[in-house]
Amino acid sequence: MMDNRRTIVLETDRLVFTTWDEGDRALAFALWGDHEVTKWTSGSEVLSEEEVEARLTQEIEREKQEGVQYWAIFQKNSDVFIGCCGLCPYHPEEKIYELGFLLTRDHWGQGYAQEAALAVVSYAFDKLEVETLVAEHHPDNEAAYHILIKLGFEQMHERPDEATGNMQPFYRLKQNNTVR
Repeated sequence: MMDNRRTIVLETDRLVFTTWDEGDRALAFALWGDHEVTKWTSGSEVLSEEEVEARLTQEIEREKQEGVQYWAIFQKNSDVFIGCCGLCPYHPEEKIYELGFLLTRDHWGQGYAQEAALAVVSYAFDKLEVETLVAEHHPDNEAAYHILIKLGFEQMHERPDEATGNMQPFYRLKQNNTVR
């Protein structure tokens, strides 16, 4: 069922994680072009066509250069696109990566974000031998807060986010503190 051009990175009971590629413009717009989704991640209500394309290109290049990205995620049994979840180098020389997840609004509240984030945390610690993960979220995103706390992340402080202009909570999870 999964498109042959896709490289599968991870799987869970309900999800398949794949790398993004240039053929994913429609999926990128479904996620990053939706103002209800991007209000949690950007300073503007909606990303322009150029900003969405730049984000897609950024993810593709990060995979080529770093071997990680915020991978596209699909429902395993239906191949329905539901969002992205993955890693971004934060301080790779110190084996510190940032966890990120973002779902299309049709898939909020179904446990997908937590399932995806848990899979990526396990992948980071077990396969990549990352020592520490960090994460942050929009200060009003209570769902992201609850997911990070359930995964064992510890809130460290708040810091300004350039994209939103908000002070955002910043979290850390060390390998030996993970909930798996």
